[in-house]
Amino acid sequence: MPVSAERLLVLGDSLSDAYQMPSEAGWVSLLQQRLGDDFTVINASISGETTAGGMHRIETLLKRHEPDFVLIELGGNDGLRGLSPRQLEQNLEAIITRVLAADAMPILMQIRLPGNLGPVYLERFEAVYPALAKRHEIALVSFFLDGIFDQPGMMMADGIHPTIEAQPLMLERLWPELKPILDLSEG
Repeated sequence: MPVSAERLLVLGDSLSDAYQMPSEAGWVSLLQQRLGDDFTVINASISGETTAGGMHRIETLLKRHEPDFVLIELGGNDGLRGLSPRQLEQNLEAIITRVLAADAMPILMQIRLPGNLGPVYLERFEAVYPALAKRHEIALVSFFLDGIFDQPGMMMADGIHPTIEAQPLMLERLWPELKPILDLSEG
């Protein structure tokens, strides 16, 4: 990689960690292939990760990798565990604040949860993301499983994790929103 390659750190959970598949088949590796030598994509995603875990790891990741961009794909495990939306917001706020303090650009991904958690909880949970993006004036990208999770063969038997076949579609879903954000640094 060229010395001038920009660095994109992906801080996520199993949806970005190529869960139960070779890492090179995951959407993050596919993104690295698409970006080529102009970017180094660092996948710091861990299956089962929560916003609290990400909050505790972000300082070390920022120091080690010195990213230009940090894509934050966290919150699904918090929601599945019934974490309060207020705690979710506090944890994500801490991550965003640390990324900004490190002179990196945070990119927050909207997270969606299964409908069985109830409409009131879902509304409060999902509202956290646009509120944080607005408060910090940062990019909010759409959930990359929207329009994919309900297609045949795209989800594993657990109904939560995308299949290997879904990975390129996830990247295609994210790409139109991510590309202009990453292009902001060109010049």
